[in-house]
Amino acid sequence: MVKGTRNMLGRYVDKWFYDKGIPFDATNSPYFPPMVHAIQRAGPWVKPLTAYEFSGPILDEEVEEIRKWIEEYK
Repeated sequence: MVKGTRNMLGRYVDKWFYDKGIPFDATNSPYFPPMVHAIQRAGPWVKPLTAYEFSGPILDEEVEEIRKWIEEYK
């Protein structure tokens, strides 16, 4: 059953890659496995984020985190 589930997941992710023109080597990013694990932990009841959330509040949080990192680095 796990093999079938993994294959099904791969097909859905592949369709998203094809649709958005994302190169397959994006899976080599160090951020890819943690993203997949976070989705697994979130569970089926969590709704996907919207484009607004990604480009607004989520992006703002990422920018703030980088600003803090830069200040610590200085």
